[in-house]
Amino acid sequence: MSPAERPFADYGPPRRVTGGLRARSSRGAIGQSWWSRRFVEVLESFALGTRLTRGRAYARAGQVLALDVAPGAVTAVVQGSRPRPYQVRIELARFPEPVWTGLEEALAAQAFFSARLLAGDLPGELEELFASAGAPLFPAGVGELDQHCSCPDVAVPCKHLAATFYLLAEAFDADPFRLLHWRGRSRAELLDRLRALRGAATSHPGPTSTAPIGALTGPSGGRPAAATTTGSAAPRAAGTGRVLGDLPDPSLADQVDRFWLPPVPLPERPPTLATEPELVLRQLGPPDSALGGPGLTERLRRAYRRFGTTGAGATDGSGPSGGDSAEDGRE
Repeated sequence: MSPAERPFADYGPPRRVTGGLRARSSRGAIGQSWWSRRFVEVLESFALGTRLTRGRAYARAGQVLALDVAPGAVTAVVQGSRPRPYQVRIELARFPEPVWTGLEEALAAQAFFSARLLAGDLPGELEELFASAGAPLFPAGVGELDQHCSCPDVAVPCKHLAATFYLLAEAFDADPFRLLHWRGRSRAELLDRLRALRGAATSHPGPTSTAPIGALTGPSGGRPAAATTTGSAAPRAAGTGRVLGDLPDPSLADQVDRFWLPPVPLPERPPTLATEPELVLRQLGPPDSALGGPGLTERLRRAYRRFGTTGAGATDGSGPSGGDSAEDGRE
């Protein structure tokens, strides 16, 4: 036996675990939301080979005993073949406070972002806004991640680290704000700051250093202007700002004539925020066993989908009392 093989001579299959954190995906890709799939895509782009495959198997077998996300560091406990579980730590640089201040001002300046975040969702345009501010959400290279595991494997990442990565992606699915927390802002801190900035914008209209209202109304109350932030590059506008940002300022007479008219033709139906019926369930996470455990979540998910279908049917004359009643009785 070679010296390199001797440290692993008494290692075998991993010990079976009861009550571990098991990946919800039993086969195929891991991750449902755009942000978790994006995280896995970035991770797999680092060409880490079969270590990720073994880590995925560990994640699906429930070998991860605990997982915690804190600003700048993710820690986990992973059960391997030895009696003592391994300690895992993955560090990613937090954004400095001035960067977060600029990001929060940019987010608060555009109602599109504020509304989606306050609803518990991360819009896809968020990644572009963070990147344009010089604060990318996801690591650009494996060197940005400082990875540690107490196992004797010198490979980085080892299968214990890889398992943690995959469980982390599913944790982002359940609560997207964990991704922002890893970068230095908790859900409560970010939303409180956005509410404060939006409240200040309502109470004191006009561009200020803490609430760049010019991004919403423009300096003359007309077209939206590009958002400005303190101490950071101005991010690109989102939503209607992209469409209206290059229009010239209208004259005062034209503004008076068009005061009660919309700046662009209104759609026949008002826009709605399209969300999946189980969005709230993903935010809450799995309930305790005393409340019914994961089975309760699945029953609620089916109920939400059924109510949504019934509600949609009621608008066109069908419903429980019409043609759908027989189908509802069979569910």
